[in-house]
Amino acid sequence: MKKLRYFIFLRDILWLSFNAFGGPQAHIALFLRFLVKEKRYINEKDFLELVALCQILPGPSSTQVLTSIGFRRGGAKLAYLTLLVWSLPAFVFMTSVGLLFSYFAQYNISLSFMRFVLPVMVGLVIHSVIPLFQHIKDTKTSYFLFVASALLAFLFRSPYVFPLVMVFGGIWTGFKRFHEQEKEEKKGKLKIKWGNFVLFWGVLIFSALLGYFLRDISSQWSLLVRLFENFYRNGSFIYGGGQVLIPVLLTEFVIFKKYLTQDEFLSGYSFAQFVPGPVFSFVAFVGVLSMREYGLWERILGAFMASAGVFLPGTFIIFFVIRFWEQLKKYRGVKASLEGLQACGAGLVLAGAMQLAVTLVNNYTDIGVALLAFLFFVFTKYSPAWFILGALVLGFLAP
Repeated sequence: MKKLRYFIFLRDILWLSFNAFGGPQAHIALFLRFLVKEKRYINEKDFLELVALCQILPGPSSTQVLTSIGFRRGGAKLAYLTLLVWSLPAFVFMTSVGLLFSYFAQYNISLSFMRFVLPVMVGLVIHSVIPLFQHIKDTKTSYFLFVASALLAFLFRSPYVFPLVMVFGGIWTGFKRFHEQEKEEKKGKLKIKWGNFVLFWGVLIFSALLGYFLRDISSQWSLLVRLFENFYRNGSFIYGGGQVLIPVLLTEFVIFKKYLTQDEFLSGYSFAQFVPGPVFSFVAFVGVLSMREYGLWERILGAFMASAGVFLPGTFIIFFVIRFWEQLKKYRGVKASLEGLQACGAGLVLAGAMQLAVTLVNNYTDIGVALLAFLFFVFTKYSPAWFILGALVLGFLAP
């Protein structure tokens, strides 16, 4: 009977994986309607508290909400199965797109049909700053952190700037706003099970050390290990969902390591807009193209290592925190740090938008298309996928 209930739950998660378009905000609204109000897997109060919890933790927020529901209904095994079922369709699609693009590069097939899609994606990234900016608190501290994090990430284009900025912002407001938070009564001592916390840091440190010792070895296995470490590190310090992940990946894999060209990166991101499920599935595309010098199975392994790397840290963290969340949420320092995390997360997206905008300076056609796309996203409620599809069709038809 229990197995049947688990099977029905996973069937419903699979339905979501094919129907959840639109990014984390749209995902949460769909989860509320389908999982809470229709299926009653969790009550609304607990669901909204889970959403709030996942907003202050690193990792893919909507994915963490789903895995948390799976954890509550059937423990860690069901939670990991939930993660697999939820992410698998998007992973397969983005891996296939990555393989197609690696085929194009191998046979020197032009990506000119994407020429109008690329400035559209610039417009989309710039537009994604707006909702993030609207969610930061209306304080001088938040505005300062927003601008400072954007400038630091834009001027110092190193992948190590991103986690440092996020940690600094969270610590600053955690101390600065501590006494402004309402004090809540705490019942009993904070009981913590450290297993998943140790696992989180253990994997991070071990993969970093292994990647360091293998850095000078030119082989597919060395690169696969370093890919896992890169994505695990990125997944460990990303607050704010897929929008914040994009400038981080752009900096590390396009500007810093040059595994992809900017055109390939933006082209892959444009295809990710058509895919239901987690936005973080875009990393499968990056993983494939990072392994383009090797064979088919190595490229698929690249997609797998990238996806495992980016999804696992958020999963470990949510499994660690959810066990004592009822007590933790009463601590004022936790609530106070959210202001800095939100402001810095929005600033990092602005930095990515600035980096992309700079590339359009000398091309007035691209500037016009990016501006038109930006206005479309601001003043209409249509999915970005429709505008991207139109730009793709135009790219095929235009001489």
